Amino acid sequence: MELTAIWLTLKLASITTLILLLLATPLAWWLAHSNSKLRPAIEAITAMPLVMPPTVIGFYLLLLFSPENPIGQFWLQTTGNTLTFSFSGLVVASLIYSLPFMVQPLMNTFVQVGKGPIEVAYTLGAKPWDAFLNVILPLSLRGYITASVLTFAHTVGEFGVVLMVGGNIPGETRLVSIAIYEEVETLNYAQAHLLSGILIAFSFLVLLLVYSLNRRAAMRVL
Repeated sequence: MELTAIWLTLKLASITTLILLLLATPLAWWLAHSNSKLRPAIEAITAMPLVMPPTVIGFYLLLLFSPENPIGQFWLQTTGNTLTFSFSGLVVASLIYSLPFMVQPLMNTFVQVGKGPIEVAYTLGAKPWDAFLNVILPLSLRGYITASVLTFAHTVGEFGVVLMVGGNIPGETRLVSIAIYEEVETLNYAQAHLLSGILIAFSFLVLLLVYSLNRRAAMRVL
């Protein structure tokens, strides 16, 4: 059983989801309410991982993270480790690849909530941060749950990007999806079936949770 690969996969998905919760919130709020001419371009860039082949994203991230490029060189000089073929590199790559799965549900939720509640809070003397935490956040809770679950699940299922950026280093970058690929290559179908079954069950439970939450929320509105 690939317990280490499972642990690394869950660790990567958890870290990616938590970081994106912080990074995607202001971006999603801006996209939901901005009238800037740059909004369509930013929205398109944010959504590009949805349509681009993972191997293409992984290839360019591999070049970007290389010590020969400024970003990879800066990381190497700062930490003493490379971004390529490392768990840190997988985290950065996952943040980019999973970004739209966090941003789009949050953006749709912020559009539905509107700016009215936070403007009322302002008139009552609330500061922007307090108004967001105490007014917008509770009203957007369903969107946050959906975004978090989808981001976590999407990161768990990553293959092309993580293989290109991280390779297949046991205990460092070997995730469940990569382990399945290797088991199939070596004709170890029993282990491949077991790991695939785990991901299938996980995917079903994630979708069941999201649809159940959305259905309950819709019934409350009615």
